[in-house]
Amino acid sequence: MIETDLELGEERTLHVYDTGADAGTDRLTVVWHHGTPNIGAPPEPLFPTSDRLGIRWVSYDRPGYGGSTRRVGRDVGSAADDVATIADALDLDRFAVMGHSGGGPHALACAARMPDRVLAVLAVSSVAPFGADGIDWFAGMAPAGVASLRAALEGREAKERYESSAPEGEPGFIPADWAALAGDWAWFGPIVNAGLAGGLGGYVDDDLALVAPWGFDPANVDAQTLLLHGELDRMVPSSHSKWLLRNCPFASLRLTPEDGHISILRSAPAALEWLRTHAG
Repeated sequence: MIETDLELGEERTLHVYDTGADAGTDRLTVVWHHGTPNIGAPPEPLFPTSDRLGIRWVSYDRPGYGGSTRRVGRDVGSAADDVATIADALDLDRFAVMGHSGGGPHALACAARMPDRVLAVLAVSSVAPFGADGIDWFAGMAPAGVASLRAALEGREAKERYESSAPEGEPGFIPADWAALAGDWAWFGPIVNAGLAGGLGGYVDDDLALVAPWGFDPANVDAQTLLLHGELDRMVPSSHSKWLLRNCPFASLRLTPEDGHISILRSAPAALEWLRTHAG
């Protein structure tokens, strides 16, 4: 793993991760978009599958997380600008994107705003746009998640105040999620801790961006897109991916009836097979 700090204008830094800068031209580069609140280290539990498939991971800490400078007021679509800058710095012409949870919309943003560069999209447990027609956005969401995101709707100060004193709440994990977190996906523990180690800035900015206009229309995602979701997900209910299926013109959906927000990632190796095939 190579980690670098990419210095931008206006005293901004993006902390970038790269698993295979010298891995050869036959590899598919996949840009990973991390969930909320995580840092951007690529998904280590998927490394055995990605090694077999010839996948190179590139990723970054979204602004406000880890080593990346906070960018107050960013929207979801701004991720495409950051990824374009990273891709240019690494001499990447075309690539696929993958995002989990709050990272899903950021992956879709790249496809919508960089149609000539994004080959295919894998969005796992993704959020749909807030306020969109045809979805009851909070329906089926665990109370702790509802309270946190409703605070974001009240604005930055309310969100910061809520998160600084939020009571411990059940996050919406089902038993299968806890089992995954105790097994291969225990990787999430240090990733989440690192995401919060520098303060709440990235977390607050992520949620504010998710409930605000995204800065792009999912209908403009013209890359082949696979949506992966557990039907028992109570952090981001599967109705969100069902909405994206109806509104992303080249999307397909894989629903698993027994999975929640984390355990669905057990299906990610097969989804990476799909991504490798459809990205060419």
